[in-house]
Amino acid sequence: MIKKLHHAAYRCRDSEQTRAFYEDFLGLPLVTSLRLGATRTGRTTDTLHTFYRLADGSCIAFFEAPDLPFDFKTQHDFDLHIAFEVEAATLHAMFEKGKAAGIETRGVIDHGLFDSIYFRDPNGYVIELCTKRPGHDAGMDPALNRARAILDDWQRD
Repeated sequence: MIKKLHHAAYRCRDSEQTRAFYEDFLGLPLVTSLRLGATRTGRTTDTLHTFYRLADGSCIAFFEAPDLPFDFKTQHDFDLHIAFEVEAATLHAMFEKGKAAGIETRGVIDHGLFDSIYFRDPNGYVIELCTKRPGHDAGMDPALNRARAILDDWQRD
């Protein structure tokens, strides 16, 4: 049985710029860095793998691998994004902090079950902070929300 997310890993352009965003701006502590000299297949590399811890112990991690080409594509609203849960007061404080820091900041968006704000990190990834609204837990309960029926309808249409 899968217990929880340990970490999700993404490529980064610059480990220090990434650290400044995730640690200094978002407040996620850098908990470990691994300098890799070879891949598990034996290919020589010079890659840095960094991990930033969330309150539940899970991490978001990044690889800076200058010797491996990677296309950092612009992420749009429905593309890849990373969402972190925060308290309502934190959501509003971070919205103001992002604006004051000159970071691209969007929101506050009412999604019905939760409110969200959005930033773009130094790698171009869309970062969402969200806070639960009343009814969130019931709205996320597949026994109550028809999740499978809606998916089946989508597939049929």
